[in-house]
Amino acid sequence: MPHDDPDHPHALLPPDPALRVKALETILTRKGLIDPAALDEIIDTYQNKIGPQNGARVVARAWIDPDFRKALLADATPVVADLGFYGRQGEHIVAVENTPDLHNMVVCTLCSCYPWPLLGIPPGWYKSDAYRARAAREPRKVLAEFGVTLPSETAVRVWDSTAEIRYLVLPMRPAGTEGLGEDDLAALVTRDCMIGTGLPKEPS
Repeated sequence: MPHDDPDHPHALLPPDPALRVKALETILTRKGLIDPAALDEIIDTYQNKIGPQNGARVVARAWIDPDFRKALLADATPVVADLGFYGRQGEHIVAVENTPDLHNMVVCTLCSCYPWPLLGIPPGWYKSDAYRARAAREPRKVLAEFGVTLPSETAVRVWDSTAEIRYLVLPMRPAGTEGLGEDDLAALVTRDCMIGTGLPKEPS
């Protein structure tokens, strides 16, 4: 195999993934193929501007503001755009609400369509063949594997995300959070609960 050849460039890369990334960045920079400043901007964008912290803010606001929640469920796209969450992979957002009678779950059965401005880059399992094939066919089993066991009377609805429509699950607000402000509530919202494969954290 080429990567077993000590004379092959791949053999010069360190085994640790973070070090490998840094080594590749150094090589590409020296060859003039990437601009370190542009790369830093991209990394900052995905670390601090695009990610599940955005979706968590939306969910927390919906939990404390009935008018915001109503507008979000009616037409989420302009509502989240007003908060600055829009652009590529976030053009058409639909919010679906979990209730004691209904649990929503999102999958993209064709590829990995996903609301990047709200949730960041999709996790590896979301793009996997196993999740895409099984989520629609046996959602309760998949949820159980994520540690989510629902009452038998709670129906599960699976939404198929597409290039035209991407979904955000509005999870149920945890009990005991009545006195919490928006920032504290947002800290309870996980990426997985906005996909429907998890539940919000319980307040400490």
